[in-house]
Amino acid sequence: MITAAGLEDLDRLLELALLLWPDNPPVVLREEIAQTLEGGDAAYFLWLEDGNALGFTQVRIRREYVEGTSTSPVGCLERISVRNTHRGRGIASELLTKCESWAWERGLREFASDCALNNTDSLRFHLKNGFLEAGRLICFRKPL
Repeated sequence: MITAAGLEDLDRLLELALLLWPDNPPVVLREEIAQTLEGGDAAYFLWLEDGNALGFTQVRIRREYVEGTSTSPVGCLERISVRNTHRGRGIASELLTKCESWAWERGLREFASDCALNNTDSLRFHLKNGFLEAGRLICFRKPL
């Protein structure tokens, strides 16, 4: 079952987020999630079974240019993850559909996402769920 997450779900969201980013300090992730939950341009959704959070997603409205889009603002899938033990059941696809509906209800007519070049699982997920590749990007940095 998909449910909209609120501040009361902060511990569940943090636990799932740490599965994605185990090296991030929990206090920083917790604050970031809390700020997102309190803002109006984003939402988190949880997949719950028997009171257990098996997956989560974050969607937000992006007002800046998003690669490959022709309108602004657009809905954007920011995070999505399902516990390894529950993958392959369509949970992520259903969470994505919920995010797309959230964006549509807010008048947005384009939806975007991204993934790292080496994240082949994410690439397959996006293509399987109707995304079209808009381009590839390599980011650079240089210390001064």
